[in-house]
This record gives sequence, structure tokens and C-alpha cells, in this order.
Amino acid sequence: MLKLAVGLLTAAAVALLLDWFAPSEPPVGLRRHRRASQPAPGAEAANLLWVVQVSDIHISKFRDPKRAPDFEKFCSETIDIIQPALVLATGDLTDAKTRDKLGSEQVEVEWKTYQSILKRSRVMEKTKWIDIKGNHDSFNIPHLDSIRNYYRKYSAWRKDGSFHYIHTTSFGNYSFICVDATLSPGPKRPYNFFGILNMNQMEELSLMATESLHSNHTIWFGHFPTSTIISPAPGIRTLMSSATAYLCGHLHTMGGLMPALHSQHRGGTLELELGDWMDNRRYRILAFDHDLLSFADLNFEEWPVVLITNPKSFLYSSSAHEPLLRILYSTHIRILAFSPSVIISVKVYIDGVHLGNAHQVSGPLYVLKWSPQNYSEGFHHIDVAVQDASGKISTRGHIFAMEENLSLRFGFWPSVILLTDHYVLARVLFGLIVLIQIALLVSFRYLQKPALKEKPGLLTLTSYSLHVFSKTNIFYYSILVLNLYTILGPWFVGELIDGQVGACFSFGVFVGGSFLQGSLTFVVGILQMLFFNLPLMAYLCWCLLLRCQGHSFRSHIRHVRRLMAVLVHLAMALLLAWQVYSCYFLQRTYGTLAFFFSPMRTWLVVLTSALIYKTWTLQSSEFRTYIVEMKNCQSS
Repeated sequence: MLKLAVGLLTAAAVALLLDWFAPSEPPVGLRRHRRASQPAPGAEAANLLWVVQVSDIHISKFRDPKRAPDFEKFCSETIDIIQPALVLATGDLTDAKTRDKLGSEQVEVEWKTYQSILKRSRVMEKTKWIDIKGNHDSFNIPHLDSIRNYYRKYSAWRKDGSFHYIHTTSFGNYSFICVDATLSPGPKRPYNFFGILNMNQMEELSLMATESLHSNHTIWFGHFPTSTIISPAPGIRTLMSSATAYLCGHLHTMGGLMPALHSQHRGGTLELELGDWMDNRRYRILAFDHDLLSFADLNFEEWPVVLITNPKSFLYSSSAHEPLLRILYSTHIRILAFSPSVIISVKVYIDGVHLGNAHQVSGPLYVLKWSPQNYSEGFHHIDVAVQDASGKISTRGHIFAMEENLSLRFGFWPSVILLTDHYVLARVLFGLIVLIQIALLVSFRYLQKPALKEKPGLLTLTSYSLHVFSKTNIFYYSILVLNLYTILGPWFVGELIDGQVGACFSFGVFVGGSFLQGSLTFVVGILQMLFFNLPLMAYLCWCLLLRCQGHSFRSHIRHVRRLMAVLVHLAMALLLAWQVYSCYFLQRTYGTLAFFFSPMRTWLVVLTSALIYKTWTLQSSEFRTYIVEMKNCQSS
């Protein structure tokens, strides 16, 4: 069983690596190679469109009093300076957490604050503002028509569900397709961390994808990264393979560990997760310049803002979606530069050589004549330094190339985080961990116990303790049933939504007459197995081994190495304390009913205490054979 588990994990890892290093070719039926060399980027302020994205705003009644005023300043001042054609607010508009951070509910005053910011800043009069729901905006909502669905009342867009918005310009149409994977009904946190799309929603999105093929470009956007969306075949990534990019949020830079979460699907579609506004005050500018896509992830109030649109970054290029040949036929380097102060210089460097100063054409567009043929081979590095009248300087650069047969790869961890179907991985790992523990129990139950030799080593003593544990009925059946129940039984029953009692299982959640597939439940199950069920079995085995050596609870402190004994008991006490805290979390999150009807939390604390007590109070006659064998071994 262990070999099988290791083999499956190894195969999964190899498949992931092969998939990551495989060439990024789009599906045959969906390739849209853009070979047109004209119109090429020149000195005119034409064929240029830019939009802004902001995500995970988390307007809160209880936390960070500067968050809302900063967002209002962003809407009134930053948007005034950048003047985008469109703003995409990709979910978690409000925080929807209680004061103690444990509970979750829609707080109307947070929604009113959000709406008042939009109204006072008059941002909807300056640009097209499209705001969509995130998982926080769906906490504790029994159905879409509920009075608690404040998104319908206070947002700018106000329409639930996925949709297709077409932005029309003089040089073509640009499609923006929203993926609404938020749950309905929407349970309280944390069990709506993953999004779900059903077959009807997938068919609806498929029709939108087909409609968008007539546009110059298609941008998909949503709150959840594709790795946190559960979708039926052919899968959400296949559905959006005709898109140039998918814009999302939700992961909040992984607590600062991943400041840039960007990758690319096998078909060439970019997946660009944006860091949060909540703590990091991040936003993004994305531009189409002669249908070449460029973007910059930025920090609020860091000026000047610089975006090089030609030549574009090679890493973020896709021959399946963009007319990359236009870079080679372009006549000018093109830069967007924004600042509340006057821009006084835009210096351009390629491969460390100063090419000259770009001049302003119109608005934020600066250009500098160049000869792209001089850079037709290999990789090159462009840097642009912009200085404004206040003395602030910003520098931005990237690698570019004219040859499409060259290769650059996105970072391994961002690709793993964005391109792995985490709910599938969690499901497999959870099943393997439970099966391994059950296999250990059953195997040692029926395997013949080997005879102890003099001075047994750690491995022999571990094996011996497992034999004692598995062959003692009360411990064997208790842990066997616990593991089977972890897979099959309801973990708790409580108010998953206010006024609606539901049940949580490892494989999903039943609430409001609906079944929500398991996703985060498997992650919680893995943590439960690794940090409680398995350590509990190991701790009980250790205690039983001490009993076999003739020790009682009091005597083992004196005769066993004291430091080790204290550390083992302390570790178990901490794990038990975590389990007790989980009971408190259940009560605060899902109500008193969940606290009392929680076999995997409250009841398990009682069972654990009883089993630990039993290891030290079980009659010695139960261990007589083992005690005699251990004494004989020690005396020899």
C-alpha cells in the first residue's frame, strides 16, 4: 500500500512537470494565429486601449480604517490621472467578517460604504466600472433573491451570474467575459473558498466564448484563479482557450510569499492573478496597443506609473492570440507614463545602451523611433526610466525578442499554484492518507508479531508498539472507526447559513437543499489526518509501549528520559488544544448546534481524552503477554 501511494504521488509529480515543460500549443480547433504585420505600432496615438483592474478590496466595518479612504482616493484621483476606458473590480468588494474574524455575514454598512465611495468619487461617470462578486460577497446568502444579497442593491453592475461585455472602439471590439463561480447557496466561511461551475453555467460560458471570436481580443475575468474553480469536462481552462488572458484575484499574494502570481495555459492564455487592495493596495493597468497586450502590476500612490507597450514582454507573449510580427515592423518604441505631476523625461535603454528620450505624442503616450531589425536575434532587455516634476523616478523593464521560436518559462511555484487543480490533488492526497493509516492498522492486526531480540532498535520498538495497539480491541476499533468516519460521516451539523441547517462531510456540504462538491473540505481532512488522527495513533502507541515496559503514568516520568517524555506529552497537548479551539471556532461560526453535533471536533475531544486515559488505566492483565516478553528481552 505504501509503495502504491508513493508510486501514485511520483506519477502525479512527473505528470505535472511534463505538463509544465511541454510546449504551449493551443488546441487545434481554437488556434487564432495573428500573422498580420499591419497596422504596426508607430508614432501616432492610435489603436491604443487601456483598462484598470483592482481586486479584493474588502471594505470592512471592523478593520483597517484607512482602507476605505484610500480606495476613495484611488477612485477619485488615481482613476482621474490614468483615465482608463474600463475598470474591472474582480470580487471581494466587502470583507463580510465579524469583529472577532471567526464568523462571517453580509454587513450592510460595508456595502453602503462601497456604494458611497463610487458615488462621491463619481467614478462611474468617468469610466465604465464593472464590479463582480467574490467569495466574501457570497458569505451567508441562502439564495440569489435573498435580501442579504447586497451585491444586487449596492454594486455598480448589480447582476448575478456570468456575462459578456463588448467594448467598442474605432479600431475594433474587445470582449470581456466574466466568470461567476461564486456559490449559491453561499455558506459561511471557510467552505466557499473554492468556486463551482455547473454544466449549465459552462454551456452559457461556451456560447459567450463563441460570440467573442469576432472581437479583436477576448479577456476573461473572475474572482477565483482557475486552480480554485471546480468545473465539469472539458474544464474551465479549455473553455477560455480562445482568450488572450484571464484576470483574477482571491489569493492575496499568498501572504506576501508570491508577489507575482502569473502563468500561462497550454493554449497560450495568460492567467494573471492580481495582489489584493486589502493589505497591499495593488492594482493593474492592462493595455492593448495595436492588439499587443501589455500590463503592469502597481502599488497605490507610487508614481510615476510606467507601462512599455512596444516592444512587449516576450514572457507574456502568445503567438496564438497576438500579432507579434507587428513588433518587428514597428517604427517606434511606445510607452504609457502617468503621474499627478508633469512628466519631464522618459529615458529608454536597450541592453544597457541609452537609446534616447521618448517624446510625448498625446496624453500618456510617449514614443521613440527605433530600428527593431537591430534586435531581430535572441533576447534583449529594454528599460525605461520616467521622471516627473516632483523629482520622483520610476523604472520598468522586461525581456523582449522578435523570434517566436525562443522560449522563456514562468516560475515553477506560480505555475503550480495557478495551473494545478487543487481540489483534485487534495482529494487524492486525503484518500491516500486515510487508506495508509487504515492499511497500517489492518496489517498489524493480522500480521504475526515478531519475537523481540535483545536491545531492540527504534524501528523494532515502533513495529512492536503498532502490533500491541492493533491487537488491543478498544484502540484498534476506535481508531479504525475514526478513520472510516473521517471519510464517510458528517463532520458536523449546524447553521451553515443563518436559518438553514446543513451538514459538512469530507466529500462536500449539504445545505439549503443543495449539494456543494468537496474542495476545501479535503484540505481540512488532510490537516485533520496529519495533525491529529495520525499523531493520536502514534501517541497512543508510545503510551502502550511504556505500559508494556512496566511503567505507569507516574513511573515513566522518573525512568524514561524526562525531556523526551515532556516533549511528547506537550506535543499531544498542543494538538488537543488545537482540536478544542476548532470546537470553539465551530460554535462561533456555525452556532451552538454545530458545537454539540460535531463528531469530528467536540466528540473527538471526548474520545481522545478517554483513549489517553485508557492507555494508562487499562489492567496490566491485558498486556501480560507483552509485558513478560518485554521483561525477558530487557533482562537478556
